[in-house]
Amino acid sequence: MTQKQTQNFAFALTVMFVVSFLLGFITTMNNSMINFCKAAFNLDAAQGQLVNTAFYGAYILSIPLALLMNKLGYKKTLVLGIGIIGLGFILNFFSIGQFAGTAAIYYVFLGCMFVVAIGIVFLQLVTNPYVKALGPQDSAPSRMTLNQTLNSLATTLAPMFVSILIVSNNNEAPTAEAIKTPFLGLGLFTLLLGLILMFLKLPSIKEEEQPTDSGEVKQYHKSIFKYPHIFLGALGIFFYMGVEIGIPSFLPQRMEGLGLTSAILIPEFISDFFTFLGMNMTEATSILVLYWFGMLVGRAFGSFILGKFDSKKVLVAAASLSVLCVALSLVVDGPLTIWLLILTGLFHSIMWPCIFNLGLEELGPHTKAASGIINTGVIGAAVLMPLMGVIEDGVGLKAVFACLFIYYIYIMWFTWKGSQIRIKH
Repeated sequence: MTQKQTQNFAFALTVMFVVSFLLGFITTMNNSMINFCKAAFNLDAAQGQLVNTAFYGAYILSIPLALLMNKLGYKKTLVLGIGIIGLGFILNFFSIGQFAGTAAIYYVFLGCMFVVAIGIVFLQLVTNPYVKALGPQDSAPSRMTLNQTLNSLATTLAPMFVSILIVSNNNEAPTAEAIKTPFLGLGLFTLLLGLILMFLKLPSIKEEEQPTDSGEVKQYHKSIFKYPHIFLGALGIFFYMGVEIGIPSFLPQRMEGLGLTSAILIPEFISDFFTFLGMNMTEATSILVLYWFGMLVGRAFGSFILGKFDSKKVLVAAASLSVLCVALSLVVDGPLTIWLLILTGLFHSIMWPCIFNLGLEELGPHTKAASGIINTGVIGAAVLMPLMGVIEDGVGLKAVFACLFIYYIYIMWFTWKGSQIRIKH
């Protein structure tokens, strides 16, 4: 690799890190608004989870959007995705004013967030294979985890954004009007970012020309269906979304059921600091900052750990520790229950890049299309969250958290067995 190539890759990685920050911020902001939406739109648990369904349901389009990315290339796909995100936020700004006070307003809100999510899918399709391709194969898990670290920084800030600018600024009963100004700001910022990126140069990556470690050009199957680990990886992401999004989606309800608030759980000096920033510490949603902060810490250290240890062993260890935390949370009461669930964020932190990387191994020219297939697995949050909401309404919250064991077991099986399945030439 020449010095010029290295410099180009460093610049391109920096751009991808900025995009990952935006991606993480918007995704977690959406999830953090569930409790607010339930109050503002008078929803039950299952209806509240439609926020996740509308957003993550857009990932069903991952495959056709990946095929479009094959034609457009990385940069045009990146700019298009950012433009669609900006359009979705601005549509929400005008639509909420137009439909205020009507029965349709919640579904109009969901529709606009679906538009935002289509743009997010484009960004997801670009960032993962591009970051994977921008450097040596053996350092891909570490590089992707570093990318996810910036994503996690955004996910830590997003609940604060919701609490300060939407929840705390809404002094009376929660209404949809509270999201108009923040959403307009996000829309304008995103469109400006897309305009800037239009004039930036990014390197062109041709996966089919990447050599193996021995320096030889690898031969690949003509059909992507000859690589079953892609589809098993997509199912791995499907179940991973059940744990990453499932815990913060139902954690506030668990707190409320135990009669706890964020102010009770968080040390006083930290609670005072959050209050100074404008966060409402009587809202259970505020505690989600700590869950996403755990993801941030885990990914920051995970980048180093994955550079030193086998990613499969790290992933299985993380899943096992998560199982232990969830199991203990079901048999204890009080604040410890919540802290155990928050702790899972630390262990979830390295799962996405490891699962994704295992699903993209040894694919060459099929990498872009495979990224679309694996990204389809994100619909797990759209499918599993409402199902878990129905379970909460019908059985209770402990049954919801017990569902997580199924998801963890599949992730561990894919890591050791499913990711190794190949069809020989």
